[in-house]
Amino acid sequence: MKPSWLRNAPQCDHLSEPTFTRNPGHRNVSMKDTTAAWTSFMKQRRMGLNDFIQRLATSAYTCKHAEVQSILNLSPPQDAELMSTNPSPPPSPTQQINLGPSSNPSAKPNDFHFLKVIGKGSFGKVLLARHRQDDRFYAVKVLQKKAILKKKEEKHIMSERNVLLKNVKHPFLVGLHYSFQTADKLYFVLDYINGGELFYHLQRERCFLEPRARFYSAEIASALGYLHSLNIVYRDLKPENILLDSQGHVVLTDFGLCKENIEPNGTTSTFCGTPEYLAPEVLHKQPYDRTVDWWCLGAVLYEMLYGLPPFYSRNTAEMYDNILTKPLQLKPNISNAARHLLEGLLQKDRTKRLGCADDFTEIKNHMFFSPINWDELNAKKITPPFNPNVTGPNDLRHFDPEFTDEPVPNSIGCSPDSVLATASITEAAEAFVGFSYAPSMDSYL
Repeated sequence: MKPSWLRNAPQCDHLSEPTFTRNPGHRNVSMKDTTAAWTSFMKQRRMGLNDFIQRLATSAYTCKHAEVQSILNLSPPQDAELMSTNPSPPPSPTQQINLGPSSNPSAKPNDFHFLKVIGKGSFGKVLLARHRQDDRFYAVKVLQKKAILKKKEEKHIMSERNVLLKNVKHPFLVGLHYSFQTADKLYFVLDYINGGELFYHLQRERCFLEPRARFYSAEIASALGYLHSLNIVYRDLKPENILLDSQGHVVLTDFGLCKENIEPNGTTSTFCGTPEYLAPEVLHKQPYDRTVDWWCLGAVLYEMLYGLPPFYSRNTAEMYDNILTKPLQLKPNISNAARHLLEGLLQKDRTKRLGCADDFTEIKNHMFFSPINWDELNAKKITPPFNPNVTGPNDLRHFDPEFTDEPVPNSIGCSPDSVLATASITEAAEAFVGFSYAPSMDSYL
């Protein structure tokens, strides 16, 4: 399994049309018979939305729906808020950007013993690593500066780092311990989470019983509410970005699509996200606000209860049309409370969507969550309904062998300047000034 939090390229172009249909009918087929198909589907699901759009643009297929045609004809997504007709010049290597706590000049790759590859992407790899001094295990995300600069993704990388800095105090958000850089690489030292993606467990069990779905959606909502309190919109909630820790609690990851500085009544307009979970206003290319996250929560809850996203179709253009125009259909095998919540979250008009008026408070007070004691939930005093049963940090059963069987690159622990030309090193230094981060001593108290 390839956890999405380990993807090395947070950007506004996730996911293509899958080649395998997520069909509830497959529940009656043996796991042995469907493993290959599910594996193929999951790998396809992690391809870029941009790749999908380009593929359609070169095919003979033409979508009839005007809105969908407009979307599919988009050029590679660009973050409008980050673009400017007169962009400011890059900072000089000596100019510091105020991005939080000061850098840690002593951090270096050789501080770690890199044990296993547990994920990889277009910008680098993520490795299970043990710190040589304290013997603690971490997930170290190692990104190639050259690849990031080539795809012009440095601002999203820095945005991910900024959001990670603000996550240290929430129980259901992955924590950044510190970050540092060498001449050619960036390093995120993150919490090591090995309970598996929610998507991994969902595709094995097809759907969850309502109490289990309520527990996960409550922890997810708590995390989203916290981000909103910091004026951050997450924008890419999906089962691949939701991990379970070793006890079975939710850990939200992958903050590359987060949008900062969105006030309670503020909006943004960047077209980004994941096709199955895109809200109607995003597809309409209209300004959208933090209620986009509550739509995504509804889509994930629906998927947990039914096994498929609410408007899913193997044909992505048809799926977009469903999101825009098809009424929500709910089968009668869920409670009235769950039905009412889904209808509120998956309201196509964002001005009428649950959470529009009072954000997380509306979600928290919904009758579906009446069994939840939110103080106990946030204190992790509620026993999770499922335990991943990992035996320790070396238990990698929930990671894809495609990665764990791969040799750890020798270049991870060193960073020779010869890897980059002198001009490239200068460019990289200017692009990532301020990346390095070390927590203050107060954070350990």
